[in-house]
Amino acid sequence: GEAIGVIAAQSIGEPGTQLTMRTFHIGGAASRAAAESSIQVKNKGSIKLSNVKSVVNSSGKLVITSRNTELKLIDEFGRTKESYKVPYGAVLAKGDGEQVAGGETVANWDPHTMPVITEVSGFVRFTDMIDGQTITRQTDELTGLSSLVVLDSAERTAGGKDLRPALKIVDAQGNDVLIPGTDMPAQYFLPGKAIVQLEDGVQISSGDTLARIPQESGGTKDITGGLPRVADLFEARRPKEPAILAEISGIVSFGKETKGKRRLVITPVDGSDPYEEMIPKWRQLNVFEGERVERGDVISDGPEAPHDILRLRGVHAVTRYIVNEVQDVYRLQGVKINDKHIEVIVRQMLRKATIVNAGSSDFLEGEQVEYSRVKIANRELEANGK
Repeated sequence: GEAIGVIAAQSIGEPGTQLTMRTFHIGGAASRAAAESSIQVKNKGSIKLSNVKSVVNSSGKLVITSRNTELKLIDEFGRTKESYKVPYGAVLAKGDGEQVAGGETVANWDPHTMPVITEVSGFVRFTDMIDGQTITRQTDELTGLSSLVVLDSAERTAGGKDLRPALKIVDAQGNDVLIPGTDMPAQYFLPGKAIVQLEDGVQISSGDTLARIPQESGGTKDITGGLPRVADLFEARRPKEPAILAEISGIVSFGKETKGKRRLVITPVDGSDPYEEMIPKWRQLNVFEGERVERGDVISDGPEAPHDILRLRGVHAVTRYIVNEVQDVYRLQGVKINDKHIEVIVRQMLRKATIVNAGSSDFLEGEQVEYSRVKIANRELEANGK
């Protein structure tokens, strides 16, 4: 038998001759992830959703309330044919495990605004929504509808600086409604520029949109194709402005803002130490104040750095990520490679570990050793009760 590494390298190298060395220029401008507004599947198969939280709205459709939901199309042999990211607030036409035909639209959303979705039913109660201090009323000339717009902290008067406009959901008696599965009252803090088209006290049902936040259309997606992109992945380079991922699970809040930066605080539900991070103001955030995030959730969009995925979501996630990204490059050129070849290479990438804490082993701190040796050593130490 030949060494599997050689075969893997050949299987990836041979189609590599079909990849161009130069980067493709797709249609002139950097392809802004053309603000898509729906997912239309190309093949027939069944839908598989992962990392999904959702609520059912009044018309019986599923509304996504999680941040990094993935929708995969599985063919009858159980292979993944297509995979899509489903944004927060998307409305699904088909649920998990349902069959779809080729060309069917399975999800819809508004690309220009990000909704704030309520997970509970009840009545809206405004808090800290004071006309002239934290909000202004605007009337649309065309429709004559009036809406409330939350002021950015820069536009507020001195009195409105510390107020935190929010929508609270209460029941008919005026008591707080709790978010299912937690003991937190359902209240949704509104960031600057959010648009509210509800009045105080109206009745709403779960899955309804409470407010909309205007979005700049998709950020510039890096469209390096061909071999340079594959090289980047296998060398595990850090992108220039990587996505910001949540370091721990917990509730998001914002601390004091400094010049040009926001302080993002994540407070764990179990009462352990909160995590703080300074984020530049120009980064668009995907999370609202008071929202619950899981470790590894995307807080600000961008190309994800493999190091972050490994640290926060684990080995399997990073393997999946690299395999998918590499396959995307080849798929664009119509090249088929079996996943196992790329997985062999990823295995090599993840083979060595750096010793952080030597404990009672024979390793040195900071030494780079085979991960398998670390595992064996740990097992022996455990067996000897050290």
